[in-house]
Amino acid sequence: MLCLCYPFSRRAAVFWSDFITNRTSRIFFAILKMYRKFSFIGGPKDNLPEHFVVISNHQSLLDIVVFLKYFYPERIVRFVAKDALGKVPMVGKMLRSQGHCMIPRKGGAGIAMRSIEDFGKRMLVRKQNPIIFPEGTRSRDGSLGQFYSAGFRRLEETVRLPVVVCALDGGWKLSRIDDIFKNLHRGAYRVKILKIYDAPSSKDEEKKILEEAPVLIQAQLDKWRGMAEDSAEL
Repeated sequence: MLCLCYPFSRRAAVFWSDFITNRTSRIFFAILKMYRKFSFIGGPKDNLPEHFVVISNHQSLLDIVVFLKYFYPERIVRFVAKDALGKVPMVGKMLRSQGHCMIPRKGGAGIAMRSIEDFGKRMLVRKQNPIIFPEGTRSRDGSLGQFYSAGFRRLEETVRLPVVVCALDGGWKLSRIDDIFKNLHRGAYRVKILKIYDAPSSKDEEKKILEEAPVLIQAQLDKWRGMAEDSAEL
């Protein structure tokens, strides 16, 4: 249905994209829990502002699905992602129809920044919540990479929204299909909100968030990895 609707109706394409995303995530994690004892565990979402920017670590392409699942239906989120995902069958149509930001691999920093700025303006008009991964690429082994500032700063300077810092873990174990059967047993894909910042009003406040966020995320990753694999704690 998505492929049929995509060329003719954006509204229908968005409907089927959201339906597929939400339905697939529920089925996927239900299967993992049944056969591999691998669960999805999401933390509380109390005191969220009406609209916000999320920054998080990044471990897997499935992080996008996990965050859509985590915030849905209370909030609609959209992502800053590389345009290479647009070439993946079905995934590309879903991302484009939902209005995610597809950063061109070629074209330089100027085009990337304009893409993020246009995305931010779109999020304000649609009253949706942007998510950006400041690491810029997925962590293959679950370790936390360096946070880069340019994309976050351009997005925040466009939208001027509160910033929600999240940590996630477990996605790196799903980076390849065969990893699902080799690495998964009595584990979990965890997502948790760590801190909510007021909208930064200066570059110094943006810098402070980018300095504090990886420290908070690393501390949470260390805590999770010190727990038993079958723990349901957050």
